[in-house]
Amino acid sequence: MIILTDTREQTPYTFDRWNIEIKAAGLPTGDYSLPGFENQIAIERKSLDDLINCLMGGNRIRFEKELSRARSYELFCVVIEADLSTIASGQYKSNMKPTAAIQTLAAFYIRYGIPFLFCSSRAGAEYQTYSLLQKYIQELEKRYEQSKKFNREVTA
Repeated sequence: MIILTDTREQTPYTFDRWNIEIKAAGLPTGDYSLPGFENQIAIERKSLDDLINCLMGGNRIRFEKELSRARSYELFCVVIEADLSTIASGQYKSNMKPTAAIQTLAAFYIRYGIPFLFCSSRAGAEYQTYSLLQKYIQELEKRYEQSKKFNREVTA
């Protein structure tokens, strides 16, 4: 399995635990994807402070543009290296109120249909990212096999 990491990703996952080949690529959206599927699947990684930063001001406008682009993807989500209770208790470097942060995330989910997955830690978010990409490949293989079976039945 090869995982693409966006060239702008500042602290990329290594996926050392799974012995994964990683290649840097200029992804159109998100931080992680798969070769040949860059416009169909992407995972956006956010540390807690980065997430909160993306909910305000000019960063919010840029983030909403990314979420809007991602609506056309078959799979897109945001993995967060924190849990919701950390946001609710305001344990981040920002003046944004916890209620405003949570309400903004709820609004983004409703507006764009993009799930935000709270993974408790960086290791948890890396594991979730790997799991999503790996499962996506498995599902593609199933679809391919079903398509081959269907084509054999049709031509028989």
